[in-house]
Amino acid sequence: MTEPWQMPVTYGAPGGTRASDLMQYPPTGYRPSERRARIGHGDARFEFAWSETMTWGIQKRSGFRVLLADSPSEVSEQAYTPVQFDEQGEPIAPPKHDADVMFGADGTPFLKPGDTGWLIIPVIGPLGIKSPVRVVYVVDEPKRKGFAYGTLPGHPEDGEAAFIVEQRDDESVWLTVRSFSRPANWFWWTGYPMIRLLQWFYTSRYLRALAAPL
Repeated sequence: MTEPWQMPVTYGAPGGTRASDLMQYPPTGYRPSERRARIGHGDARFEFAWSETMTWGIQKRSGFRVLLADSPSEVSEQAYTPVQFDEQGEPIAPPKHDADVMFGADGTPFLKPGDTGWLIIPVIGPLGIKSPVRVVYVVDEPKRKGFAYGTLPGHPEDGEAAFIVEQRDDESVWLTVRSFSRPANWFWWTGYPMIRLLQWFYTSRYLRALAAPL
């Protein structure tokens, strides 16, 4: 039996949600999406929002169950790190986590590239759609933090989704959700209108998930 960490992502553009022109030039055959919302103001809100983001809090607060798989350390070490460039076209060194910040307030470890598991989408009662994903990159900048996951075989879609929290100069805190996706196979294509509706529904939940009172 193939373990989740052994599976490759199901699309050919890992890191694609980081492209500045994603909405104009998505990977061929994929539908792009970008939505953002102001979720609060000030340092306390920013700390809360990014800490929740980095412990799957957005997904959990939106109704998903998250099951993580054990992965060998080499999976993280060999995880894809997309190349970034500054305004002059010079490559930027990939960001690194602060070694002193490893866990969220509830003791959940912060996610890292290579982390693999299942997002269980609720359907009826305890039943749900088990959707395997892998973290493909992490953003760890002073005022901008988040991550993206890519789909694995068995997910109803092919593609990638990114969840980025940023604090702007006016201290406002924003969440941006970017993605590109398409149904994974003919079965899911037959339900494409419903998939689009569910995407809109859950993205709306994502954008509200971190705006709760502190």
